[in-house]
Amino acid sequence: MELAINKRLKELRKEKKETQVQVAAAIGVVEQYYQKLEYGTNLPGIENAWKLADHFGVTIDYLVGRSDDR
Repeated sequence: MELAINKRLKELRKEKKETQVQVAAAIGVVEQYYQKLEYGTNLPGIENAWKLADHFGVTIDYLVGRSDDR
């Protein structure tokens, strides 16, 4: 199963009209780490996945593409 997290992160960030720098700061990571998440080179650990889901107001299942219900 291919994870859709990188696409979802980019879509959610654009919906909130935030930069990568703003999202990275909001969840307490460096910009380069967040960029790699959006590019699909890295996957977040569970703690960062929770932070991202909370930041964007979605479920982790939505974030990783297991559900279309936010």
